[in-house]
Amino acid sequence: MDVNWTGGCFCGALRYRVTEEPRLKAQCHCRACTHISGGGPNYFMVIPPDSFAWEAGEAAEFSRPDSARAVWRAFCPTCGTHILSRRRGLQGVVLKVGTLDRPEVFEGASIAIFCEEALPWLTVPEGVTAFDTLPES
Repeated sequence: MDVNWTGGCFCGALRYRVTEEPRLKAQCHCRACTHISGGGPNYFMVIPPDSFAWEAGEAAEFSRPDSARAVWRAFCPTCGTHILSRRRGLQGVVLKVGTLDRPEVFEGASIAIFCEEALPWLTVPEGVTAFDTLPES
């Protein structure tokens, strides 16, 4: 299936394009993700790195130097929208689903990760495989 998905930040300063199917569709319940999402799980897709391209704007970057699990994050310097992350050892771009122009292409997560850190009122949908931490593969 040909993919030609577009997206961007809330204010429109950053724009991007995705040209390949995601390798993974997931939700993360780790404390860092609930912090960044504002309280819910982080819904994301892992996109092949060569299939993601910025089309407009320049993202700001951040990584916490004091955390062993820290990832590199790209966000809009104007409105603060978190667009993507990169994690050491992961051959892909972790794209935030809500930034897609048509987020319905996500169609739901196949796995949920870091469920041991999930807030008590958050649930994993039926049929989604849940992991206490990060699965090995």
